[in-house]
Amino acid sequence: MQQYLIAQTIPYAGSADLTAIFSHFADQPWAMLLDSAASDHPNSRYQIMVMQPLATLTATNGVTTLRDEQGSHDYTQDPFTVLDCALKRYFPEPVNGELPFTGGALGYFGYDLGRYLEKLPELSKHDIALPDMAVGLYSWTLILDKQQQQLWCVDYHGDAQARWQLIQHQLSQKLAATPFKLTSTWQANISQAQYNERFAQIQQHLLNGNCYQINLAQRFSARYQGDEWQAYLALREANAAPFSAFIRLEQGAVLSISPERFLQLKNRQVETKPIKGTRPRHSNLQLDQQAAAELQQAEKDRAENVMIVDLLRNDLGKVCRVGSVKVPALFAIESFPAVHHLVSTVTGELAAQYNACDLLRGAFPGGSITGAPKVAAMQIIEQLEPHRRSVYCGAIGYINNNGDMDSNIAIRTLVCSEGVVHCWAGGGIVADSQADSEYQETLDKVNKILPVLVNVNTTADNADAG
Repeated sequence: MQQYLIAQTIPYAGSADLTAIFSHFADQPWAMLLDSAASDHPNSRYQIMVMQPLATLTATNGVTTLRDEQGSHDYTQDPFTVLDCALKRYFPEPVNGELPFTGGALGYFGYDLGRYLEKLPELSKHDIALPDMAVGLYSWTLILDKQQQQLWCVDYHGDAQARWQLIQHQLSQKLAATPFKLTSTWQANISQAQYNERFAQIQQHLLNGNCYQINLAQRFSARYQGDEWQAYLALREANAAPFSAFIRLEQGAVLSISPERFLQLKNRQVETKPIKGTRPRHSNLQLDQQAAAELQQAEKDRAENVMIVDLLRNDLGKVCRVGSVKVPALFAIESFPAVHHLVSTVTGELAAQYNACDLLRGAFPGGSITGAPKVAAMQIIEQLEPHRRSVYCGAIGYINNNGDMDSNIAIRTLVCSEGVVHCWAGGGIVADSQADSEYQETLDKVNKILPVLVNVNTTADNADAG
């Protein structure tokens, strides 16, 4: 098989990216954009755009369904096993090169995919129509290398030139986007009093030794109308997160502005970067620097971070070469438009008998958004949170045909379905946590999300009035 890569030089002035191109395709089901939106973050190099998959994989109610031009096939094996088989079937010959994605699997793995791996109670309400997993198998992609200021059209089957011509034709068509706007106020699924009650229950679980950290989240929902892509553009401008993504499905859309890497696999080297510890940003430079310094030295946040680092060392140890799991960075500060975060780095070398799907299965869902021990924490979360998390706290990313992978933790991630947009925020609770500060932390995490979409509404109304 011959591989063709077509390089196209684009006007590049710092802010240039793939969003202008993707805007012409954002309404197509299974169009997806992995978006390194942060201009100065070390992990913000590539943008990856795909659409028109060879096949799709969805998981719903314990069944994984593969659809391609030949029909539909249902499987009861765990979804990661089905995905592994599909990758080998559609991409039998790996293509190595410098680009991160040259054809393979791309999409999301929702938090509730954990139900396919572990025995969990079914107590929370399932009210979002999106599948637990939605992954496309894509033979071609557009990739922007922001570092080299180069746009690539890549086709696994060798048709990149023809593909680029078709894209250029579509780009000549006039866009007619419907403005996005909220049609109701944001409503939380629990009150502050109910949050405090759940916080007290968690403290009892911790006291009883059932867990030593539990992540508790609340969900904010509002009705909307218009184009979800327009909402995403407003969110990325306000948040500039390195692991952002937009996913279009028949049932709705996923808008992610995540700052957190889940799993990267490159040349069999594994990296995960858990976030635990948060402080709000300040407009006053001195206060902002003080907040970052205080976070880095905060005993409670450092302890919380170490707990999750230990959990992830264990998860990586399931599939990594014995003795290879290391912690090269502990308690680093990473700053984003809304918050400062405490970030650590855990690395390892994938053992010879395992691949990306094994790595993903062994670490899913990410420990930074469950608690520890993981399964016990997930069982308690199911008892305390009134609604299922859907895509939130799962992962969004790709598995390349050569076995490399990169993915985010789907925090700061919104789900749009049936005219309702949902946004979650949570945090890890430990024995010395304080209810008021933990509740405030959830609000800090969405203070550049919820108001932004309200302002999109306002802007649209003013434009109509003018």
